[in-house]
Amino acid sequence: MTKQKGFTLIELLLVVALLAVTVTAVVLSLPNNSRDIAEQEAKSLWFRVQLLNEEAMLSGRDFGLRIDDEESRYALLQLEDDGWQLLSMDRINAETELGDAIVVELNLGGSVWQDQERLFEPSSLFDEQMFAELDEEKKQAPPQIFITSSGEVTPFSIVVYPSNRDADESGWQIVAKENGQVLLLAPGEQDEAK
Repeated sequence: MTKQKGFTLIELLLVVALLAVTVTAVVLSLPNNSRDIAEQEAKSLWFRVQLLNEEAMLSGRDFGLRIDDEESRYALLQLEDDGWQLLSMDRINAETELGDAIVVELNLGGSVWQDQERLFEPSSLFDEQMFAELDEEKKQAPPQIFITSSGEVTPFSIVVYPSNRDADESGWQIVAKENGQVLLLAPGEQDEAK
């Protein structure tokens, strides 16, 4: 009897099964899916709001968040003596642009907060056009969401979802309650304490 060299059928099937498992693991770990990007952006914003909430209580400073729905971007702000300025903390970007693939929607909580720009229209005793050239530098727009040093946060709901999907089926929600608690809700998940 002579011994023949080669692979058995079981060895070949085992190699094919291992290759299939490896390819599946690699494909599932790639974050190029728009749903994965929306999840990453929502988690990133949630962590930043949590961090600012803790920093506000520890440092005694007030912070803010300004959402631009049309541009799909947001800015983190801090209150200084001369008004609201972009956040100047190490390792945290003050401005984040989400791009065209992601949609961000802001809903302020309660009936008092429904006007997202201002609660009242300021008026001036002076002719503002007369002094327009003196005010050349562009002032930072005020935040829509306030994170105060007392631990209070403006009640809000932010939905982050892919632009080619429906907000109800694939929207990640960041929800802030009146007590300062900030929650991250996965698509389809509801807050039980409503």
